[in-house]
Amino acid sequence: MTRIPHETSGEPNPLQALTLDRLRRRTSMKWRTYPEDVLPLWVAEMDVPLAEPIVRAVTDALDLGDTGYPAGTAYAEALAAFAGKRWNWDGLAVERTAIVPDVMLGVVEMLKLVTGYGDAVVVNPPVYPPFYQFVEHMDRRVLEAPLGADGRLDLGVLEETFRQAVAGGGRAAHLLCSPHNPTGTVHTAEELSAVAALAERYGVRVVADEIHAPLVVGGTDFVPYLSVPGAERGLSLMSASKAWNLAGLKAALAIAGPGAGADLARMPEEVGHGPSHVGIIAHTAALRDGVAWLDALLSGLDANRRLLADLLAEHLPEIRYRPGDATYLAWLDCHALGLGDDPADIFLHRGRVALNSGLPFGTGGAGHVRLNLATSPEVIGEAMRRMAAALR
Repeated sequence: MTRIPHETSGEPNPLQALTLDRLRRRTSMKWRTYPEDVLPLWVAEMDVPLAEPIVRAVTDALDLGDTGYPAGTAYAEALAAFAGKRWNWDGLAVERTAIVPDVMLGVVEMLKLVTGYGDAVVVNPPVYPPFYQFVEHMDRRVLEAPLGADGRLDLGVLEETFRQAVAGGGRAAHLLCSPHNPTGTVHTAEELSAVAALAERYGVRVVADEIHAPLVVGGTDFVPYLSVPGAERGLSLMSASKAWNLAGLKAALAIAGPGAGADLARMPEEVGHGPSHVGIIAHTAALRDGVAWLDALLSGLDANRRLLADLLAEHLPEIRYRPGDATYLAWLDCHALGLGDDPADIFLHRGRVALNSGLPFGTGGAGHVRLNLATSPEVIGEAMRRMAAALR
């Protein structure tokens, strides 16, 4: 598919706004886990300033002392409006939403509603490592239905895994990553419709993690899972946190399809006390007034994808990279380098570049690394030089 750039917003590229010296003044996980001589290109934090409407909204709240408990539906209303304009989806019903502390804690609450102890939760590896950690911590069984060699859902494998998931008579869920982390795959309407049909056939409940939904390149359509035929009993988690770099301002929304409203209504009332009120204010401002900033970011990310491909061809041609259509994460196949199952360890200790090891991503992760593209072109260039030097 030919990529069509997002409309020019007039906003400067936020990925080129901050120097490395300024970034090193941050105290978050990305910048405090490793020594200062390490380039951190791992955890999903972006090297950007906040969009001005978010800064203004949070500053106004602090000036008012508006730091109490969350209330109201402003976040859901803002997301519904954004979804209508961005994805041409008018099916996000505010009355079938609930605020949750963040997407993964929301996933846990949704899985509690539709599965019980010992029940199976199907995932599509290689996939976001907390899918394994959170599911196993809540005493569910993880069943893997790996992606195909093309990085897309393998519907035959998925059907067989659904069959296994319900074989013992228990309940089961499919924890769907859409868009997919780490590959950047954007599932098509046809693929999602097929997932919904299989889920209904086998009685599997789909819980879709759609946190990366705003981070899709121009010319590629993001399709909300709840918008496809047959997904009426599905549940979704969405948030502005990834697209606008708001992980430290906790908030997310759980969304139920028309056939799952009763399930969502059973979620304990105290779950809604967990999100940050200031976080909700920030996320609402992002969705309402931060779209121009988002478009500038997406253009910058697309340029970084092209830059990474060019630099890999120049410095590390053995690494296989298939640019994704979403997220700001690059999934790099390093098998041909002969570095074993965990090349991230080599690049950290020899090259002083911190990447995510592919091992925690499950089946298909060995021999891979995940690289965070949400930084300046200069940092990406320096990372490539260091990674190449690590192999000499």
